[in-house]
Amino acid sequence: MREIYLDNSATTRVCPEAAEKALELMTQCYGNPSSLHALGFRAEQALSQARQSVAKLLSAQPEEITFTSGGTESNNLAIFGGAFARRHVGRRIVTTQIEHPSVLEPMAQLEKEGWEIVRLAPDAFGRISPQQIEEAITPDTALVSIMAVNNEIGSILPVEAAARVIRRNKYRTLLHVDAVQAFGKLPLIPGKTGIDLLTVSAHKIHGPKGAGALYIRKGVHIPARTFGGGQERNLRSGTEALPAWCAFGAAVKALPPLREEEASIRALWEDARQRLSSIPGVVLQSPPEGLPYILNFSCGGVKAETMLHFLEERGIYVSSGSACAKGKPSHVLEAMHLPRAQALSSIRVSFSRENCPEDVGALAEAVKEGTETLVRAKL
Repeated sequence: MREIYLDNSATTRVCPEAAEKALELMTQCYGNPSSLHALGFRAEQALSQARQSVAKLLSAQPEEITFTSGGTESNNLAIFGGAFARRHVGRRIVTTQIEHPSVLEPMAQLEKEGWEIVRLAPDAFGRISPQQIEEAITPDTALVSIMAVNNEIGSILPVEAAARVIRRNKYRTLLHVDAVQAFGKLPLIPGKTGIDLLTVSAHKIHGPKGAGALYIRKGVHIPARTFGGGQERNLRSGTEALPAWCAFGAAVKALPPLREEEASIRALWEDARQRLSSIPGVVLQSPPEGLPYILNFSCGGVKAETMLHFLEERGIYVSSGSACAKGKPSHVLEAMHLPRAQALSSIRVSFSRENCPEDVGALAEAVKEGTETLVRAKL
């Protein structure tokens, strides 16, 4: 039975280039970048090349890239660091109800410490309007934290609108963007857009788990949350995770041209939308103008976990929402005010360059069979 992996927003298969680079850094170029001998120098060079690769994709300077263990650490560093750095501006933060838990939980902690957290509500397709952003940002807003693309339904949020409000009014507000689901899939130029802090992750673009980065615009200073040897320009002390970070750089270099990949992924996405929407009982929940890498739909009253395992038995791997939620009701779908039965029957399909049209056809056939079979069985 052929394996069809359609859960690429949860994680991706590591590409050969990244796997080979990780092995090289573990077995050949294994020195500590802080060591003064030749092996240390080679390790430092390898780290520098990886940093340049990530920076290049963002049209940024290498010194604006701080490597981390992934999206969660980057988001925490940006939110706590950004709030502390701008606490003199005010104790107000603007975010949305549909952020990743690695944004929502730091916000909840700051709220306990006396910060005012404004959480913008989405519409029925998970969209936040530019008007909502404009009305929410005030002169005493210290930080705005908004994702570029929602990880469950693929809605694209108005990051540019937030940047325009801050620049037009000359506010001292910092803008943080969680771009984990957008990195390598949408053109991101944080310096040009007006983004101060931007989070990216390796394992969403066929890189290894345990590697990520935080873009910090030149001139923006946030405090460290980890102390020790002063690595990563004193922001993240600890011996550099060279195999993971250099493999991250290799995964970035292996990315195909953006327009080329977007066109092939969009063809899969549009085919999936057409096929799935023709199945009785299936309702598409991703907006038609969303990121074509993510498609969320409900399965006619069949519980998501039941459908997930039905598809798994046929070699098709999907998600019942965010992989980080581990089966809990989706806070994103709840914020969209979907009927409870519809929310609990929601499946997320997410594509990568490894998928093909045959995968979409197999998915549609299996979902059709599943809705007919499982509804009759009242599962």
